[in-house]
Amino acid sequence: MKLLKAAVIFVLAPTLSPAFDPLSASVVAGGALMAWHLLSSDSWLKCRFQECCKRNTTVNVKALKAQLDNRLFGQHLAKDVVLKAVLGFSNNPSPKKPLMLSLHGWAGTGKNYLSQILAEQVHPAGLRSKFVHLFLATLHFPHHDQVKLYKEQLQNWIRGNVSACPSSVFIFDEMDKMHPGVIDAIKPFLDYYEEVDGVSYRKAIFIFLSNAGGDLINKAALDFWASGKRREDIQLKDLEPLLSVGVFNNKNSGLWHSSIIDRNLIDYFVPFLPLEQRHVKMCVRAEMAARGYAVDEKIVQEVADEMTYFPKEQRIYSDKGCKTVQAKLDIHEDFVMRDTNTRA
Repeated sequence: MKLLKAAVIFVLAPTLSPAFDPLSASVVAGGALMAWHLLSSDSWLKCRFQECCKRNTTVNVKALKAQLDNRLFGQHLAKDVVLKAVLGFSNNPSPKKPLMLSLHGWAGTGKNYLSQILAEQVHPAGLRSKFVHLFLATLHFPHHDQVKLYKEQLQNWIRGNVSACPSSVFIFDEMDKMHPGVIDAIKPFLDYYEEVDGVSYRKAIFIFLSNAGGDLINKAALDFWASGKRREDIQLKDLEPLLSVGVFNNKNSGLWHSSIIDRNLIDYFVPFLPLEQRHVKMCVRAEMAARGYAVDEKIVQEVADEMTYFPKEQRIYSDKGCKTVQAKLDIHEDFVMRDTNTRA
């Protein structure tokens, strides 16, 4: 803002003098051009000093795939579905509706990671961007007797932010803890309307994160394992119908009897499979690398062994995914640091 004010003063100051010489006129013209660049909403110069909205929801799909490959483990279905959905949406210059993804699975399976990675590809600042909005059901919508107020506030918030930035990203976490009816407030913005009250929502992205349906996904994965099939053979068609019906009829879900599902406005129900020990090890290695530690396979195994698994007898899937990997690794940090220093 200081820079903008300085530019305006720089332009106006010469008008205080009684006359212009050619040099002054050139300075004024240059100053006016500078001020225009600084004040224009899409100015490249202004955008060097502050975050600007991307008018089109263009995503570098190759970069998105690389990020998912490096940071999201054991989720072939989620990767495949999201990449295809984003590619189609990004390449469409005139989408008929916003992109609406609903991510389902137990805690620690990567739903938050995927939503953050996608948000970063649309707006590089990710969750720190003023164009990416994260809602937590237990924080932003805690009281069941204020559903009407929440719906009004939510509509106003989304309307205002999409008016300011058509490619806004909205992430709704803890959908399984949201009071039924609240999320239906955004139904008009997800529908096939060119505009709603003069605002187009077609370039926005909406993402739901929910543990609801996780039990259905886990049972299907366990059935595949019991029948001798690989988890990589699980396809979207094996899970998506179960999820849409199960979540719609789940009274503990914010999407219980939701008009959003009833009107088929969710583009994809994205299942997140339970993670096996090999995937937990991948999470441990990635966390060690992120902390700048040398990867010690003995520590990797120890952390993975400290996790709890189900079914109790077979110990196939981690019941918390990778959610507690950071905390488990903290216990071993002194040893890991000594080992890293020794190798260095």
